[in-house]
Amino acid sequence: MLLRGAFVALMLTGAAASTLAQSTAASSTAVNAAPAAAAAPAAPAAAGGAAAAPAAGGAGPGSSDPASGDFKTLDQEVQGLKKDVIDLNKDLFVLEEELLFPANTQVAVFMSMDVGSFFALDSVTIKIDNKEVTNYLYTAREAESLLKGGVHRIYLGNLKVGKHEIVGFFTGKGPNERDYKRGATINFEKGVGAKYLEFKISDRVPSHQPEFLVKDWE
Repeated sequence: MLLRGAFVALMLTGAAASTLAQSTAASSTAVNAAPAAAAAPAAPAAAGGAAAAPAAGGAGPGSSDPASGDFKTLDQEVQGLKKDVIDLNKDLFVLEEELLFPANTQVAVFMSMDVGSFFALDSVTIKIDNKEVTNYLYTAREAESLLKGGVHRIYLGNLKVGKHEIVGFFTGKGPNERDYKRGATINFEKGVGAKYLEFKISDRVPSHQPEFLVKDWE
């Protein structure tokens, strides 16, 4: 009986040791799992931070690009400079004319057309005191502008005070598309101050011929 009791006690002791070992292993597993569980939530947070970074750095739908405003400002400045250059060129051109052709010696010759049904203008040659001062060849577009009422300053020069003669020679197509050459002349007095003369081509309806006139702007 004593031997049997010792055997039973030994069995109980082994069972207790086994239970203790299992409990110890479970505790060890729980202790090791705790840091891992604590570290696990950090991964989504890190992932969320990485995903949010580009969104914070990028431009949203409602944001404006500062570079676009800079380009607009630069373009406005360039356009302003272009306008200033054009205005300066105009002023320099006027100043040059005033220096080269003073009012007391200046003579200007203009060209105009009225209707032009009987004459298509090609070129004009101007002579003053038997000296050729200009020879101008008109393009189709320029001739059309004259027919629409335009006036062309064909010559600008200097002339001393006194009596002078001006002659204009016109070439082009006359009635029935025939080559046509005519001239017009006038004697004028150049006084102190600018002198303006105008050659005008008009239609002589009764004779169906072009007419060439010279007008002295007094």
